[in-house]
Amino acid sequence: MTDALWWQLESVRSFLHAGGPVLWVIIALAAAIGFLIAERYWYLLAVFPQQLKHYTRSWQRVRRQRETLARHQRSALISEAQIQLRHSLPLLKTLVAVCPLLGLLGTVTGMIEVFDVVAVSGTGNTRAMASGISRATLPTMAGMVVALPGLYFCLQLEQQVKRSVETLGDRLRLQ
Repeated sequence: MTDALWWQLESVRSFLHAGGPVLWVIIALAAAIGFLIAERYWYLLAVFPQQLKHYTRSWQRVRRQRETLARHQRSALISEAQIQLRHSLPLLKTLVAVCPLLGLLGTVTGMIEVFDVVAVSGTGNTRAMASGISRATLPTMAGMVVALPGLYFCLQLEQQVKRSVETLGDRLRLQ
């Protein structure tokens, strides 16, 4: 059991070493993206239903007042909910968009390493060239592997936010 775990940890360590420092940044971004996605789902599934009840109770009290005041209050409640629902989504989208760019940065730095090897020792040192090529391809792959699921969850969260705002709008009817 411990040998298998040790072997897996060694494989991860060699993968990270082969990918270079850009790969560490991509892994840190992957952790941040995962945290933001989990936080948004927690908010949508656990916190917002309670706030929805609060908004509905507030609306029931205000609805009996003058119609123009009630319309403004309804707009304010929906806007406040929208702001809270979309809270981390712009940051999440930015982090997802940065991942492929970091992969490209890893490609460039890896290719610079390959060109350095060629400049110093010619094309005869294939082992050193392979290290640079590995350093070029691994961050690209990692950037895409992080960005694609991140994009999927961003779109899914956007749809969930839209449905939640529509649900709130339906509950806050004037009639």
